[in-house]
Amino acid sequence: MFERLKEDINSVFHRDPAARNFIDVLTNYPGMHAIWWHRISHPLYKRNWKWLARFVSNLARWLTGIEIHPGATIGRRFFIDHGMGVVIGETAEIGDDCTLYHGVTLGGTSWNAGKRHPTLGNGVVVGAGAKVLGPIYVGENAKVGSNSVVVKDVPEGATVVGIPGRVVTPKNKQANVDSAADEKRQAIAKKYGFDAYAVSEDNPDPVASHIGRILDHLHFMDGKVADLCREVKKMGGDVCDQEIPGLSIDDEEIVKAEKAAASDREKRHESFDPQI
Repeated sequence: MFERLKEDINSVFHRDPAARNFIDVLTNYPGMHAIWWHRISHPLYKRNWKWLARFVSNLARWLTGIEIHPGATIGRRFFIDHGMGVVIGETAEIGDDCTLYHGVTLGGTSWNAGKRHPTLGNGVVVGAGAKVLGPIYVGENAKVGSNSVVVKDVPEGATVVGIPGRVVTPKNKQANVDSAADEKRQAIAKKYGFDAYAVSEDNPDPVASHIGRILDHLHFMDGKVADLCREVKKMGGDVCDQEIPGLSIDDEEIVKAEKAAASDREKRHESFDPQI
């Protein structure tokens, strides 16, 4: 039991940078508390003590704001971030290493008995406010974008966004792309992970798409300028002695930008006059 508890807490550290220490996660993460309550109610439900199981799950909902039916099946290292408003139905099945954000519903589309809720494969991430409905299967390592409504099966490794949900990143996306610029962008995406609030590299955001193309163009032009400089040096020129500065995404730069933005917000707040 204690080994499973330690595993749950470690999974929070892997997926939430706001987690500070063991005691912080143990006492201040309602998503973890809801899962632990479910580990009490689920065996009761399986032993046909259904009223007691529902009473325990209802108590957990009152304490955490998260409703997990005691009949639901949940795998290891499951993490519910923030958690308020999450609903998981009776016949839902969740694999290992899955993550749900607040406002997520794993619901049914029928009043008929039997399997009527979704099944999530291992490593699935469901963004804030998303609804996954019906006895569908969401493939391993798939991602569901914020506020999406998914009513059809999702392929393994795909990203789904929109209402109704549509696949925007197939499993074998862009198999013919192997440029250095694409590898850099993939590394950055892996570092910062899937954005559960629908601002991800996989989403069809035209602004983000154009910025990505501009960065690719700049990277290409840098390479051409470097080639040109080498040829000029061969002819005895010295116009390229100074190295061209590169473009990079640095954590320190991001922190500085966030601090500057926070300072700007504080100044605007201080100058705000409610009588205007």
